[in-house]
Amino acid sequence: MSWDVLVVGGGVVGWSVAHHLARRGAGRIAVADRGGGSTERATGGFRAQFATEVNVRLSLLSRQKLLVFGEETGVDPGFVPAGYLFLAGTEAQREQLAAAREVQRAAGCEEAAPLEVKEIVRLAPWIRPLGVVGGMFSAADGFIRPMEIRRGYMESALQAGVQRLEAEVVGIERTRDALRVRTPAGTHEAGVVVNAAGAWAGRLGAMVGVEIPIEPLRRQVAVTVPTDALPPSMPMIIYPDGFHLRVRDGRVLLLWPSDGAADPFDVSVEPEWTRTVLAAARERVPALARVPLESTYAGLYEMSPDEHALLGLAPGLERLFLVNGSSGHGVMHAPALGQLAAEMLTGRAPSLDVTALRPARFAEGRPNPVRRLL
Repeated sequence: MSWDVLVVGGGVVGWSVAHHLARRGAGRIAVADRGGGSTERATGGFRAQFATEVNVRLSLLSRQKLLVFGEETGVDPGFVPAGYLFLAGTEAQREQLAAAREVQRAAGCEEAAPLEVKEIVRLAPWIRPLGVVGGMFSAADGFIRPMEIRRGYMESALQAGVQRLEAEVVGIERTRDALRVRTPAGTHEAGVVVNAAGAWAGRLGAMVGVEIPIEPLRRQVAVTVPTDALPPSMPMIIYPDGFHLRVRDGRVLLLWPSDGAADPFDVSVEPEWTRTVLAAARERVPALARVPLESTYAGLYEMSPDEHALLGLAPGLERLFLVNGSSGHGVMHAPALGQLAAEMLTGRAPSLDVTALRPARFAEGRPNPVRRLL
């Protein structure tokens, strides 16, 4: 089979690209979807509170698209602006949050507001503000349904004639006029291959001799039993050391970044991590003191060296287009990235200035500064 565009990766980013390409009449399009990716493991946060302008603008474009997602795809993306509350533990962290707020305001996002400790207690009376000196809150941030967004884009794309190849890509070869993509179910040729393989993006690049600087990073999640200990309307709450929690489907999700596994693709959960995160939850959120865990799981972030996405043609191979490295923000930015990729692939100027996301920036020695809220 031959295709104008073959998207490798059937997560929310890959199907967003396919959906937007089909809407722009990009020809014969297929998605190689092996299943079992990271979208189903995402916790579903959505925020525009970032410390770099390009990430803020990606969030604003995605939010704009989420508000009309139902009209566009027929599926409810589950966007609920329940808010994001970042807590600062030092004056330096308060200043860091304030500096990020100025970046957000410059990008046209003015919802975030600083809070004093007494205001934090009123907003989130369920938590014990241990070591907290202040915070930043945006009521416009909140939650989404990752698998529903994927379903919306996939169903829309399939209805528009995109083909789904339920197979894993095992090899890519360069030919004179195309890229030849091998799967256990057959071989396909494509004028352009879109790498939307998430944490596995580097492996895909290696198949065709292109270095793609993406590394997987495990993120572990603990899930409580069903409980009414915390209200379903509570915001995402993020402590200065990275511990954070939210309510989803009547259960509380507990998260705390940890070191990666020895095997970077290992998605098992460490028992010691589970004990640590549960102890932290019970210390910081008294309402959870007697709420047991129901389950744990882990997924993979796709990390780039500067924690920004790669969007554009691969250096040295213009038939390979990269949509990789969102560094934990892939689901929330998938609507924007899909639109931008489709615009670029069909010869149109992208709706946002994506110069900061060009894949060649690393070879040029001009990566983006790594700037985090905390």
